[in-house]
Parts: sequence; C-alpha cells; structure tokens
Amino acid sequence: PEEEPQLLNKKQVKESIKEQAELFAVFASLKLENKVKVEELPIVCEFPDVFPGDVSDVPPEREVEFSIDLVPGTGPISMAPYRMSASELKELKKQLEELLE
Repeated sequence: PEEEPQLLNKKQVKESIKEQAELFAVFASLKLENKVKVEELPIVCEFPDVFPGDVSDVPPEREVEFSIDLVPGTGPISMAPYRMSASELKELKKQLEELLE
C-alpha cells in the first residue's frame, strides 16, 4: 500500500533521518505572472502597514559598502552568549521542544 505524503515538523524530520526513511523536501515560492502588481496581492491588501509603498528588487545604494572578509579554512566561533545553570538549561530545552511541536 502506497502512503500519502505527510507534512513533518522539525522533530519528525530528525527522527525519520535517524530511521533512514526516504524524505523529500519541497520549497515553494510565489511567482508573479502576467505582471501582477504587488499592491494587488490579497495579503498585501490585508496588511498595508507592513509593506512599504516602493518595493523594488534591489536595496538602495548605501554610502558605505559593507562586506565581511572571510579567512579560508576558518570556522565560526562557537561560544555560549551567557552561562546558565543546569536546571535553567534543562527548562529552556524543554520549552524549546514544546514550541517546536
């Protein structure tokens, strides 16, 4: 019997990977065809205060060009932003897992 496709949350994906299940990821995006204006989209009409009047593809030029120069072969620095007790960390992990479910 063929199974129906399922939507999985992060926890279920991790478990499926451990079980070596066959997974497929689908990424969807909105493609505007027939030169539909952004202002005509229902979501934009519903929340006009969130969307600026001028929506262009390229951000405006800035006075200072910003870049981050990477040194080949170096990795990100891994440091905890602040220390917390074992009980605080346990509670934080518990709450994060609940939010991910």
